[in-house]
Amino acid sequence: MSTPALAISTLSKSFDRKVVDALDLTVRAGEFYALLGPNGAGKTTILRMVAGLLQPDAGDISIFGIDARRDPLAAKRIVAWVSDEPMVYDRLTPLEYLEFVAGLWQIDAATAQAKANELIDWLGLSPHANELCGGFSKGMLQKVALAGALVHDPRLIILDEPLTGLDAGSARQVKDVLLGKVRDGVTVIMTTHILEVAERMAERIGVIAGGQLIAEGTLGELRARIGKQSSLEDIFLDLVAHGAAAA
Repeated sequence: MSTPALAISTLSKSFDRKVVDALDLTVRAGEFYALLGPNGAGKTTILRMVAGLLQPDAGDISIFGIDARRDPLAAKRIVAWVSDEPMVYDRLTPLEYLEFVAGLWQIDAATAQAKANELIDWLGLSPHANELCGGFSKGMLQKVALAGALVHDPRLIILDEPLTGLDAGSARQVKDVLLGKVRDGVTVIMTTHILEVAERMAERIGVIAGGQLIAEGTLGELRARIGKQSSLEDIFLDLVAHGAAAA
């Protein structure tokens, strides 16, 4: 059996309440995994802990066999994080921003420039490659942020609501890039409230409620669990309602 891209064991995090509650979760290498849940379910907190942006209270995180809590730098070298709010420097152009990020990863200048041009072309940003990011729409900023996350060729891409606020064209480009990465063997974990996106793109789906994984599987397996042929929206609402009733 191949090493999983992500293995989480008894992961917990509290703020004023328990947000993540002894979570166990495994994501296979090379799959597109959608993490769904209502607002406040703990999805973003889970992903921020996996990305090394937030320290867990307890539990273990392994990324391709690397203990992310004991060796966070090694884990971060193979992970990309893209949030729902693109964080890009307004006074840089896309090319300058990507070369800056590549420098942080200590990628040599020639390789960085080639990679930046490749990503900008791939995401349809070429006409704007030398314009300041400060004048960009949210969709364009999100594509620049995604390009920045991919510049070091991560093996695991983590995205928190990456399509929120994007127009149809931008959303299609982002989805195509992500599916292309999965075809290349990269693992993608994404949260989304756009259930049609998860239904079409994800190989497996995990449903989070109350900081716990209450259901997981392919769309067919989730349908079998509730015993009827339904849309993912109906399945999701049914599972969350049963999870709340059982809590």
